Amino acid sequence: MPSSLQALGRNLPLHRSKKASYILSCKATDGRRDVLLRLAGGVATAGLSELRGALAKPIQSPDFGKCQPIDDPDKIPQVKDTMCCPKYDDRIPIPDFKLPPLSSPLRVRPAAHLVDRNYLAKYEKAVKLMKELPDDDPRSFSQQWHVHCAYCEGAYEQIGYPKLKIDIHRSWLFFPWHRLYLYFYERILGNLIDDDTFALPFWNWDAPHGMTLPVMYTGESSPLYDSKRNPMHLPPAIVNLDYNHKDYHSGTDPKISTEDPIDLNLKVMYRQGRSQEFLPLGSLTNSL
Repeated sequence: MPSSLQALGRNLPLHRSKKASYILSCKATDGRRDVLLRLAGGVATAGLSELRGALAKPIQSPDFGKCQPIDDPDKIPQVKDTMCCPKYDDRIPIPDFKLPPLSSPLRVRPAAHLVDRNYLAKYEKAVKLMKELPDDDPRSFSQQWHVHCAYCEGAYEQIGYPKLKIDIHRSWLFFPWHRLYLYFYERILGNLIDDDTFALPFWNWDAPHGMTLPVMYTGESSPLYDSKRNPMHLPPAIVNLDYNHKDYHSGTDPKISTEDPIDLNLKVMYRQGRSQEFLPLGSLTNSL
């Protein structure tokens, strides 16, 4: 697999603007590993262009002191004007990210529907301790939410471009940003329970036995439980992998059809994998 950002050759938007569509087109020489390290340190290299196909220009990390309430373009009442700025003190220097030593334990992430009791006990304890931290503690569950909200909902503006909201959705930054987010979230949880082998579970929702919400999230007494989840999506309901953005914003929850839901989901996954001309890194599907 190419190590150059040229592998990300498909044009994708990096910023969100109400008046213009800005397109990402990368022709940088940095390797993906270098980009990830810069992201972890608060500085990313990506493309900013007003014209499709223009050469990539570097962008800076946001001014953390100028975070603002999110203004969702769809005007969803429950999120409009939400203040999701992470705690920030400009007197505290931001440390550079350091790679863990090669001797660090290997973390293995289990499928959520296959975890055993011992693992679940560790996971619940870690999340419980995280939620018990003061809200202004940067390791707290509250601050993890604030970080995700700020970068995913346009709480920051790109320096020098006040009309551009930094939004890591719908761009090549989506995957590396969330990988890093989960990396630090996972390390915090492991540190709280003094277990440097702890790894987050993953939802294996494209496997037949994993097509329901993992049971571990349904116990009302569990720290993993979220009372705001739609009860229609709780087990034994089969997840609808064809559920889309339009359904969400219209407030509808369409049935998955009279066809066998598991079979339909498998067809959706096959169709999505075969019908897309390009894969996330820009490779043609027929070149694999």
